[in-house]
Amino acid sequence: MKLYEYMAKEVFADYGIPIPAGRVVWSSEEAADVAAELGGPVAVKVQVLTGGRGKAGGIQFADDPGSARERAVDLLGSEIRGYAVDRLLVEEYLNINEELYLGITVDPANRCPLIIASSRGGVSIEDVPGKYIDRREIAIQWGFFPYQARAIAEQIGLSGKIAGQFVKIALSLYRLFREQDAELTEINPLVVSGDRLIAADARLNIDADSKFRHDYPDTAIRSETEERVIALGLSYVQLEGDVALMANGAGETMATMDILQHYGSSAMNFLDAGGGADMESTTNALRILASTRPRVLLVNIFGGITRCDDVARAVVQVTEEGCLQDPLVVRLSGTNDEQGLSILEEAGIPSFRNLEDAARAAARAAVLRGEEDFDGDSDQ
Repeated sequence: MKLYEYMAKEVFADYGIPIPAGRVVWSSEEAADVAAELGGPVAVKVQVLTGGRGKAGGIQFADDPGSARERAVDLLGSEIRGYAVDRLLVEEYLNINEELYLGITVDPANRCPLIIASSRGGVSIEDVPGKYIDRREIAIQWGFFPYQARAIAEQIGLSGKIAGQFVKIALSLYRLFREQDAELTEINPLVVSGDRLIAADARLNIDADSKFRHDYPDTAIRSETEERVIALGLSYVQLEGDVALMANGAGETMATMDILQHYGSSAMNFLDAGGGADMESTTNALRILASTRPRVLLVNIFGGITRCDDVARAVVQVTEEGCLQDPLVVRLSGTNDEQGLSILEEAGIPSFRNLEDAARAAARAAVLRGEEDFDGDSDQ
């Protein structure tokens, strides 16, 4: 269960973790009111259940209530990485001196909490060189102690008053992690602003099996895309890469994600259409994935019960509807794959029988599309 940023920050505040002043709004007038109450520059942040909001234009700044209203008008009703924006977080603008990273997750290999900290926050932790990251396992039977937090602060270069604040925040974050049955809690960035250490962003994912112990409404933890997938009886997971992936079967999906990673790309999301996907379910799945606006859409079907010619017809149908945009890569193998590949070839859609070839093509297309997006941003 993923919580919106504003919900996670409310939980953070309950545990004594400093957050910027502000609140969630649902209209442009509310945005102006909050800006007036704060009495200074503000950040206007879309609330969607995905990462990469800043790069997608989902975080903007305003100097006064009037400009806050304008930013809200632009953002409300827009779409960020396939998510419709219906709420915003308006909060005080922070003068940032330094950005840190602090997070706690579960180490599946050692079956214990793992605390991760870095002096280089504000970017994905996966992109930070290992020498700048401090990782420490926490013995769950003993807990997390102040001396351990102080050691982490020293390791990432903190001292004095800021180090003391870091220790308090780290201890509070661990208590939150345990008491809220979290799978992941993250502050990125944890910013040094003057003499204050503040959680500028907040991420909190709760173990779905613990939902009965917590009062989080379903509408706050599911995106519009996830609701559509659930209604169709399909399985969907949102990630933070650049390739939308549809496959049939969990093993097939995981293998495809691994090969994409090998070729330098990663999945933005994946939809498991199941082992018996027919033309109708495939068509619906493709429409959903297309709505998430990926850089590349990769379809990987190994036909057993699923017929590859049905999948091919679904791809062509959704393409003709204008839902699927280039680049689109399809891999078909198994039942009626010759017919399926022939259908795609006639429609001019890139198709492969070999998964490695398809993944390589999708990864390369994602890189090229990323370069185009970068060039487009730099011209503005």
